[in-house]
Amino acid sequence: MTVATEAKIDFSAARRAMIDSQLRVSGVNAEWVLAAMDRVPREDHVPAQARAHAYIDRAIPLDDVHALPAPLVHGQLLSEAAPRPGDKALLVSCGSTYLEALLRPLVATLDVVSAAAAAAQTKGMGQHSLIVIDGAIEQLPAGLAAELAEGGRIVTGLVDRGVTRLASGRKIGGEVALLPLADIGIPVLPEFAAPKGWSF
Repeated sequence: MTVATEAKIDFSAARRAMIDSQLRVSGVNAEWVLAAMDRVPREDHVPAQARAHAYIDRAIPLDDVHALPAPLVHGQLLSEAAPRPGDKALLVSCGSTYLEALLRPLVATLDVVSAAAAAAQTKGMGQHSLIVIDGAIEQLPAGLAAELAEGGRIVTGLVDRGVTRLASGRKIGGEVALLPLADIGIPVLPEFAAPKGWSF
């Protein structure tokens, strides 16, 4: 895309259209969520060649295996996470800084790790009250679950028999159980694939 072409794009208008035509009509109506997504220029958090369609209602490829979820996914993730000013949050990144920019002003502290680092983690400190995963996982590694404090919340995408769903859970008695909430297209994070078993 040329500079001249980009200059013709009214990103503010595109952001408002995203809010009115994608989020509100799909039930994302909390004013704090809409304000956060109006505040952050999504076009600044996608590859340069994707800036012109930063606000389309679909995922945007970031590399050969990762993608930035559609705006509605982030609206639902934020709504379900309900970040609090006192939260010590952990974000598992898909490779874009967009969700980080949305979350950081809403919590006390925000630590960010790549999907690869989070999937490889073998033990955690149990110090985060909120974990948000920017993508869909097949399994939650024990090391990442161990990062969640007792009573802490986790919000993620979950892959179940090839279908991706928004899911959330809490850590109770040292265990984390994820509850699927709604079917929605969420890019899969391959780092969290479940081990393949034998099939006959």
